[in-house]
Amino acid sequence: MSSFNLPDVTLLALLADDVSCGDLTTESLGIGMREGRVMFRARGAMTVCGSEEATRLFQLAGARARLWVPSGSHAEAGRLLLEAEGQVAALHAAWKTGQVLMEWASGLAGAAAAIVKSAEVDGRRVAVACTRKNVPGAKAMSVKAVRVGGATIHRLGLSESLLVFAEHRLFVGETPAQTVARLRAREPEKKIVVEVGSVEEAREWAGAGADVLQLEKFSVEQVAACRQLVDALVPERHGVPLLAAAGGVKADNAAAFVAAGADLLVTSAPYMAPPADVAVSFELPEA
Repeated sequence: MSSFNLPDVTLLALLADDVSCGDLTTESLGIGMREGRVMFRARGAMTVCGSEEATRLFQLAGARARLWVPSGSHAEAGRLLLEAEGQVAALHAAWKTGQVLMEWASGLAGAAAAIVKSAEVDGRRVAVACTRKNVPGAKAMSVKAVRVGGATIHRLGLSESLLVFAEHRLFVGETPAQTVARLRAREPEKKIVVEVGSVEEAREWAGAGADVLQLEKFSVEQVAACRQLVDALVPERHGVPLLAAAGGVKADNAAAFVAAGADLLVTSAPYMAPPADVAVSFELPEA
């Protein structure tokens, strides 16, 4: 089940973008006032996302629509996802926007679900967190798709979390320990996450007291080496930092990173996933 749906104001903007000055073809054919029915079905197995939004688009366009499969559900090929009835003008107004939105979001959700499924080894499952590298302007729907796929969000944006990159450290003239102490004093409720580019940098920032080490584009072997070094830390000193494997994490290698000792998998891969395939069929109304 989805955690939230796009608001009507956003959906109305999507409709207005596609039908800004009316539907020239439907109007020219003179069929807009006729009655019809449209059905959305899964063409192949898929993790459904965006079915609530697609249903609401038909309703906002003036049709009567019914949702059959909510976001977060697995649908086998041929399953009816939603249907709508009403005037042909309303059905055509919402058809393509609803279909494309569902296909894109379901592709993203399915990709996230595949990584989540792979992130378990010998009964040990780690969280999969998706980055903020979603398509600009599509954050809300991207977040919904990631979540219904079983993943979580690494960062919503720059405002709510501390993540120290090398691009920050370039301008900071102090030791790692001083940086960590300053951040902890200023933002005592926040975890201090530091992206590192080598095992030696991981050692340095672990010793400085970072809460999470983001291992950027580390190999499986490098992640295992970091696991050994942080496990050797004296917990009473700073605590053992979490290891977040990041960069290049996909469904086909997630298990290897988990086996190497990663505590968290950070990925942008779902945002680049191909869309799912939603089959759309129109029918005349039942007599």
